[in-house]
Amino acid sequence: MESSYYLKELSKCVRCGSCKAFCPTYDEDPSEATGARGRLALLWGLSSGQLKPSPILNDRVFSCTLCGACSGLCPTGIDIKEIIYHGRNLLKKTDKKRRYLRLITSFSTRRPKLSFRLLSITQHILFPYLMRKGLLPFKPELSEHHSKDSLQVYTVSKKKGRVALFSGCTTNLLFPYLKESLINVLQTLGYETVLPVGEVCCGAPLRTLGIEEEAIELAKKNLGIFSRLNVEAILSLCPTCTLSIKSEYPKLIGKGMDKVTDISSFFIDKLDPSRFRSVSSDIKSAVYHDPCHLKYGLGIEKEPREIIRNTGVNLLETEENRCCGFAGTFSISNKDLSEKLLEKCVREYMKIEPEMIITTCPGCMIQLSKKAKNKPVLHLIEVIEEALLPQS
Repeated sequence: MESSYYLKELSKCVRCGSCKAFCPTYDEDPSEATGARGRLALLWGLSSGQLKPSPILNDRVFSCTLCGACSGLCPTGIDIKEIIYHGRNLLKKTDKKRRYLRLITSFSTRRPKLSFRLLSITQHILFPYLMRKGLLPFKPELSEHHSKDSLQVYTVSKKKGRVALFSGCTTNLLFPYLKESLINVLQTLGYETVLPVGEVCCGAPLRTLGIEEEAIELAKKNLGIFSRLNVEAILSLCPTCTLSIKSEYPKLIGKGMDKVTDISSFFIDKLDPSRFRSVSSDIKSAVYHDPCHLKYGLGIEKEPREIIRNTGVNLLETEENRCCGFAGTFSISNKDLSEKLLEKCVREYMKIEPEMIITTCPGCMIQLSKKAKNKPVLHLIEVIEEALLPQS
């Protein structure tokens, strides 16, 4: 974002407060600086020279979850998320609190193969440590190989179509079985699946920390790799990856990929309910958790629910669907606030006593599993696979 455009966007704010209506951080801490309007005012003060960077100012700007709930509420059309991204880029040199998080995130996204090897070596020490700190609710099982090392094509005998898979960092490292589930479902439906070599992080973790330059490099690399593929769709199991590539790359590098889509949008008209068998008799009811980036960023709410109901699961509805408080690096740098958001979210679900929680975001799975310890937290693709495929 150019500085002139950034200042123009900031100047459009009329301080109406509409952006605070669904702000999860403002809902938890109703002080002006923890809402979108307050953050915009702080960034205007910073850019106009009225304010200087400080630990307090930095914390307020970095306390936004970037959920996007405010984006469609601004009457003057300010792109609030992009404003926050740019503001964090301006503040990153003075933001000492998150400096080590930046170093780790930057290293892991720029050197994924080396990071995977280091993680594999240290996992028996690192994962238990993260579990004790409350940052991981379970000990992940890493896959034996880094799946992005080579081109992989999963063929079918009677090909109905061809799609590519954008694995995403969280799925690739912590939930590799979700990728296997997706490939199984696609093959059952007659779709050849391509996993191209060279895929890198979508860049969202870098942007949340203000590291715009490196995010731009990764975006250009992904665009170069996936735009060459002859596929009808590029599927992602992570709404943040989908939103970044489809909607935020055009703002970041001038071009996105329209073929990138969430699995629920892709499968909604391709899954014949008559092919579903009943899911496990032990599970009779569930609640669906809306990932913020899927709901607010991509506008997808009905499709996952319709698919879940078609599998035979009794889908319960809550009075309100809250942000779980994960938001990537937010759950690390704003741990207390993240935990409070999670507590409220899970408490709302437990009121209706579901037997499981279903979502479509690996990050939300990590977060929800911290509190819903006696309830399985599943990704939608797991539910589809169990209902569609015969048990071995």
